[in-house]
Amino acid sequence: MISSNLSMPGGDCRQHGGPDEQMKIFEMMKRTKGQIIAAVALILLLPAGGPAAAQQLSAREIIKKTDEKFNGELSGYSVMSMTIVRPSWQRTIEFKSWGLEDDYALTLITAPAREKGQTFLKRGTEMWSWSPAINRLIKLPPSMMSQGWMGSDYTNDDILRESSVVEDYNHTFEGEEEIDGRMCHRIRLTAKEDADVLWSHQLWWVDKKEYITLKAELYDEDGYLVRTERGTDLNTMDGRFIPTTIELIPAEEPGRRTILKIIEVQFNVKIEESFFSQQNMKTIR
Repeated sequence: MISSNLSMPGGDCRQHGGPDEQMKIFEMMKRTKGQIIAAVALILLLPAGGPAAAQQLSAREIIKKTDEKFNGELSGYSVMSMTIVRPSWQRTIEFKSWGLEDDYALTLITAPAREKGQTFLKRGTEMWSWSPAINRLIKLPPSMMSQGWMGSDYTNDDILRESSVVEDYNHTFEGEEEIDGRMCHRIRLTAKEDADVLWSHQLWWVDKKEYITLKAELYDEDGYLVRTERGTDLNTMDGRFIPTTIELIPAEEPGRRTILKIIEVQFNVKIEESFFSQQNMKTIR
């Protein structure tokens, strides 16, 4: 007698009963085969990397999340110091800054004494500066947005946030790279044709886990690198893990740099549009 040796899930079927039992075994084999085929089909339908990859954020979403994490989703308040370094000298400026979405910003210089009380205001597309020394309100033309703020390597646009890294640029992935031991997305920001911005494109290295920018390169309209920014001294402030020091290094200008340090920050503070007024420029402290 020849015995059959079918291995089935759940046991050994070396011995067979009558036709009814053999039919049950056959039906079990069909069901098991169908389950295997269904499982294989499900695996093949999943994107590479599994379910997590299907939920991966787009390049634009990552830039938006990074920008909001550092500046606040709706509003923000910060106290900072800025050290301007030149080959033969350096000086430090301290200031407070308030912001509401992308349309409103107010900055107050608190030190040194000779510049204390000077303010800068942005409302929509209009910007002003006020100096208590001359008691004069000056409207800043768009052409001044590219000029250095308070003699630093930062521009007026950087401080007053006239342009938006989310709305004024297109965003594409350019791979991954390690920065200071942390894996980052490398994302290219290309200025939209109708956007009135300073930079033709930017490269951002965004920490994949924390959504913070560890490095950025900014290029002019001719495609030349103008400056590099590095975010360091990672720390938790107001419940968010962010770089607390940002160093700006101009390209091809040895001995020049600007170091921005965050002393205090509050995200999504309660603040009204009326706070950003010309009258408040003269009274805010």
